[in-house]
Amino acid sequence: MAVAQAGIDLFGATLPSVNEIEKLSHYVNSSERIRLDFRKTLENQLAKGDNVASGIGYFIIGKNDQAIEKLEKAKDCQQKSFLLAYALRHAGRYDEALASLDKAKSQQGDIQKIALERIATLRHAGKFEEAAKELKGISNFQKVSAEYHYQAARLYEATGNYEASMENFQEAIEINPSHHKALFHLAYACDLRGDEEAAIDYYRQVVQQSPMYVSALLNLAVLYEDHGEYEKAARCVEKVLDAHPNHARALLYEKDIDSSKTMYFDEERAHKLDKRNQILEIPISDFELSVRSRNCLRKMNIRTIGDLLKTTEAELLSYKNFGETSLAEIKGILNSKNLRLGMALEDKSLLQQKPVQDPSHDNVLNKTVDEFEMSVRAKKCLQKLSIHTISELVSHSEAELLGCKNFGVTSLNEIKQRLTNVGLSLKKVD
Repeated sequence: MAVAQAGIDLFGATLPSVNEIEKLSHYVNSSERIRLDFRKTLENQLAKGDNVASGIGYFIIGKNDQAIEKLEKAKDCQQKSFLLAYALRHAGRYDEALASLDKAKSQQGDIQKIALERIATLRHAGKFEEAAKELKGISNFQKVSAEYHYQAARLYEATGNYEASMENFQEAIEINPSHHKALFHLAYACDLRGDEEAAIDYYRQVVQQSPMYVSALLNLAVLYEDHGEYEKAARCVEKVLDAHPNHARALLYEKDIDSSKTMYFDEERAHKLDKRNQILEIPISDFELSVRSRNCLRKMNIRTIGDLLKTTEAELLSYKNFGETSLAEIKGILNSKNLRLGMALEDKSLLQQKPVQDPSHDNVLNKTVDEFEMSVRAKKCLQKLSIHTISELVSHSEAELLGCKNFGVTSLNEIKQRLTNVGLSLKKVD
C-alpha cells in the first residue's frame, strides 16, 4: 500500500510519536491517491475500536468533528492530548484546545512543543497579549528553535509588526533551511510587498524540499505567469494536478495559463487607450473658467472633458445664460488638447459609457478592490490596470479587462459573478 511507504504505522502495536504523526499527516495529504489509500485503511480499522488511532486518522484526513468525538472517548495518553488539541484548534474551540495541551503537559509532553502550540492557539483565538506573554516565557529558545521564530513571526504578523515578522521568518530559515512553513510565509510576505524575485526564490525552495506543498506551487505558478514564463507556470500546475487531479484551484489556473499562452496583447494600443481615457476623465474644475461658464456646465451636469465631447455647440448655446464668450472659453480648452465639441458623437469609441447604477449601490461602489472578495490573481490584474475601487471597476468593459496581460476568462468570470451578486455589472459596449 502507498501509505506503508511512509514507514510510519498509525495502526500498529505501538502508537507513533506526535512528531511521527505530523510527518505521516504531511505524507498522506501529499496526493489524492495516498489519501484514498489511507482512508480505506482507516475504515478497516474502525471496527477494531481503537479510538486513539481512529481519531488521529480522522484528524489527518481533515474530519475534525469525527476526530474530536473519537479522541474524547479514547484512553488518556500524550498523543491523544496533543492531537485532540490540534483538532479542537482547527474546530475553533480554543479554550478546550488549551485545556488539552495542559493535560499533555501533565503527561510529560514536550515542553517546547506544548508552549509553541499554546502560542499558535492563542493567536488563532485573537488573544495576542496572552500569546506574547507565553512567547516571552520561552525566550530561551531564541536562536535555537526554528519553530520558536516561526511562531514569533506569525504573532508579529497578526499584530501588524511586519518588519519583526520578516526578521523572525528569516531567523527560522537560518536555523532550519527546510522549515517549509517559514519559507512559504516569507515568500508570501515578499509577494505582498511586491518583491516578486525574492518570493519566487523562497517558493522554489519550498517546492524543491517538500514533496507536495500545493499552495506554494500554485502561488509560484501565478508569479511565473506574471513574468511571462508560461511553461514554468504550467509545470507547477501540472505537478499539483498529478497528485491532486480534482484540485479546483489548480484546474482553474491551468485554463488561465493556456489562455495566457495564446492571448494577443497590443501594448501600444492599450497605452494609447489608457492615455486617451485619462484625458477624457479630466474634470472641468481643473481648468480656469469664468464663474458663469462653470455654473452653466455644472447645471448641465457636464463634469469632465469626456462630457464636453458628447455635447454640441448648439446644445451649449441653447442653455440659459450660456453665451458666445463662454463658448469661446470652452473651445479654447478643447483646442489645446486637439479636441472639439461633439466629436464623441462622430467617433463612438470616445463615448465613455459609465454604467448607471442604483444609488443604493453607493456603499459597494466606494469599496476598494481589496475589500471585495476576489482571488489574488484577479486583484493583481486589476492593480496593473490601476483599478482600485469597485466604482472604477464597473467603468471598464470585458474587453478592457481581457486586454490586460495574463488576465484570463476565469478571472473575468469571477469578477462578473462577484458584481452580479451585489447587483452590479461591467460597462456595456454597443
